[in-house]
Amino acid sequence: MARVVVVGAGLGGLAAAARLAVLGHDVVVCEQAPQVGGKLGVLAKDGFVFDTGPSLLTLPAVYRDLFLATGGPLEADVTLQPVDPVCAYRFADGTRLAMPNGPRSAIAGAWDDALGPGAGADWAAFTTRAGAIWDATRATFLEFPLDGSRTLLAQTRRVRDLRTVAPWHSLRDLGRQYLHHPHQRTFLDRYATYTGSDPRRAPAALATVPYVEQTFGAWYVPGGLRRLGDAVHARAVERGARIRLGAPVAAILLDGPGRATGVRLADGEEIGADVVVANTDAARVYRDLLPPSVGARPLRALRRTEPSLSGFVLLLALRGRTPGLTHHSVLFPADYDDEFDSVFGTGPHRRSGPRPVPDPTVYISAPDDPALRPDDDHEAWFVLVNAPRHVPPGQEADAGGRGVDWDAPGLRDRYADRILTVMAERGLDVRERVLWREIRTPADLERDTGSVGGSIYGTSSNGLRAAFLRPANRSPVPGLFLVGGSSHPGGGIPLVGLSAAIVAELIGRA
Repeated sequence: MARVVVVGAGLGGLAAAARLAVLGHDVVVCEQAPQVGGKLGVLAKDGFVFDTGPSLLTLPAVYRDLFLATGGPLEADVTLQPVDPVCAYRFADGTRLAMPNGPRSAIAGAWDDALGPGAGADWAAFTTRAGAIWDATRATFLEFPLDGSRTLLAQTRRVRDLRTVAPWHSLRDLGRQYLHHPHQRTFLDRYATYTGSDPRRAPAALATVPYVEQTFGAWYVPGGLRRLGDAVHARAVERGARIRLGAPVAAILLDGPGRATGVRLADGEEIGADVVVANTDAARVYRDLLPPSVGARPLRALRRTEPSLSGFVLLLALRGRTPGLTHHSVLFPADYDDEFDSVFGTGPHRRSGPRPVPDPTVYISAPDDPALRPDDDHEAWFVLVNAPRHVPPGQEADAGGRGVDWDAPGLRDRYADRILTVMAERGLDVRERVLWREIRTPADLERDTGSVGGSIYGTSSNGLRAAFLRPANRSPVPGLFLVGGSSHPGGGIPLVGLSAAIVAELIGRA
């Protein structure tokens, strides 16, 4: 029996703890916060309940596998409810699209209804290509560890597969090949943000993101997605993992040869271990939790990547109900490129650097779920816009680049007001209905979860080699493994579950 310390009780850490406990290891999880879940958080106040992180589940097979591998079916603990339509999209010219939750014929019909004949066929052709990319990359990339000897190019032996994946093209390049209507290309661009990235620089392989959503369905957990995290937490505890809350880790301990031997908590307590699994931002692991002589090299590698975007969140407690409101809504701007230039400090903003997006895409999650509101005369809305990460003045070098000081006096409230104005201009004016609002900036996300700068996914996929620069699950430090959204294979509920499966396989049975 190996002693394992998991640093962080986010979804990836909890999933790894459950798998490792079943494999016979003695597992303890140390979490800095007073609750588990990490970015899969919740806020409850005055009868309103909000998911503060992810609000949609795709590829549920990842968690069905987790639950079966650790003792019983997922559906015995968690109710999965299909979301249909998946999302209502509003484009800047007033065009509307309600995207069905499959089948493909219905999706094609929705495109034809919104944009005219031919749009559905274009999307179907794109989906066929995306499915081929999925088939070429799923087993070799997403489900196996990545290191210097295992790259997509090394594993993809057939020229046909290389042509399918098109690693030299961006997601936007691929969209231009198949999608003739600009609204379809805007729709596709949005999926780059699911990895915190810019579609103009993210690889064409991200075509698999909409493919997965539309092929395997979009799902909701009644009561909020936090209940999935609660179920994984319960499964880990049932299998013998011990969870310590309010136990921030200050350092990863090493022996003379440099092998991980446990952790030291902020109060000075030391917990010995044979294996340490870090479910916290990889940049924080190498910058703050390891000696500089050990963390310097992987940190230099991380600084060759571009951090992912962050998010600015409004949690709105609203009086009254909104007729015709769908579970998810997206309100697109007229100039999508300005959003990416603003977030990443590119294009005309390169010299001045990142800035809050003046005219952002607005995402609204408003589940029609009685468990999330005090009564049927109120609504709870989660509102998210893409945002540059938090970088206080003078800390650009430590943070690995530029950002915005989200703690600047007055900025959070001014920008919250701006978002409400943008929503009103695009047809959803709730300003007179707000009972109260809670604001979450990238700086708050950094403080709450330890993600450096509030970068939601750690590193972005900007650049054709970005996926291979993402920190590997097996760290350069013997006995130290990385799990979660900032390590391979990436962020989001499905990928952190795959990350946990990879780490458990690397560590093996006791």
